[in-house]
Amino acid sequence: GLPIVNYTVGADFINGSNGDWKAEVARVKDEVRVAQILGAPGMRHDATRGFPREFKGKKSFDDALPMLIPAIREVTDFAADLGVRTMVENHGFFCQDSDRVEKLVNGVDHENFGILIDMGNFLCVDEDPAAAIGRLIPYAFHVHAKDFHVKTGTSPDPGKGWFNSRAGNYLRGSIIGHGEVPLLSCLSIMKKHEYDGVLSIEFEGLEHPPVGLRIGFSNLKRYLRLA
Repeated sequence: GLPIVNYTVGADFINGSNGDWKAEVARVKDEVRVAQILGAPGMRHDATRGFPREFKGKKSFDDALPMLIPAIREVTDFAADLGVRTMVENHGFFCQDSDRVEKLVNGVDHENFGILIDMGNFLCVDEDPAAAIGRLIPYAFHVHAKDFHVKTGTSPDPGKGWFNSRAGNYLRGSIIGHGEVPLLSCLSIMKKHEYDGVLSIEFEGLEHPPVGLRIGFSNLKRYLRLA
C-alpha cells in the first residue's frame, strides 16, 4: 500500500474550541498523536479563518500574529518530540497570501514548522502562483499540485461548480494542466531551489475523479520532465 506522508486536520487558534486557544492547542496536540500513530512524518493544520465579525478591535493579519504564533509554536514543539513535522497551508483566505504565510512561519521560527504550499490556492486571493512559490519554497515541507479554471469577475456568474476569489473572480477546480495555474513555472522554481519533499495532486474538478487524476498525473509527470 501507499505510505501516509501527511495527516491533515482543521484548526483555528482564534475561534476554535469556543475561542479558547489553550483548549484548541490541546485538541491539535491530540491530532499530532494520531499522526504519530499513523506513521505520518508530517501534519498540516490551519491557522485561523480570521477574527469573528463581532470582534471589537483591530482585525488585520498582523494583529492576529501575536495570538497565532505562541499557539502554533507550542503545537510544533510538542510535535517535534513525537517526530512529526507540522505545517500550515496557504488556505482559507485570511492566511492565504504568500506574504502573510511567510510572516507566520518566520514568527513561529521553529525548525519543525514549515509550509504546505498549494500551487492553486494563491489564485483564491488573486496572487500569481509562480511569484508566491518563489517566495515560499524555502519554507516548504510539502507541495500540492492543483489547477483551476479562471474567469474574470466582470463576466456573468458561470453557475454551479464555481466560487469567487477574494477580488470576485470565478474559479473552478480543473485537471492538472487544463487550467490557468502556471504549473511549469512553479515546478521550475521548485527544481531551482532543489525541493526534494513530497509533491502530491489535489484534484477539485467536476470530472470523475479517477479520470481527472489519471490525466492530471500523466500531465504532471510530463511537466516535471520539462521543468
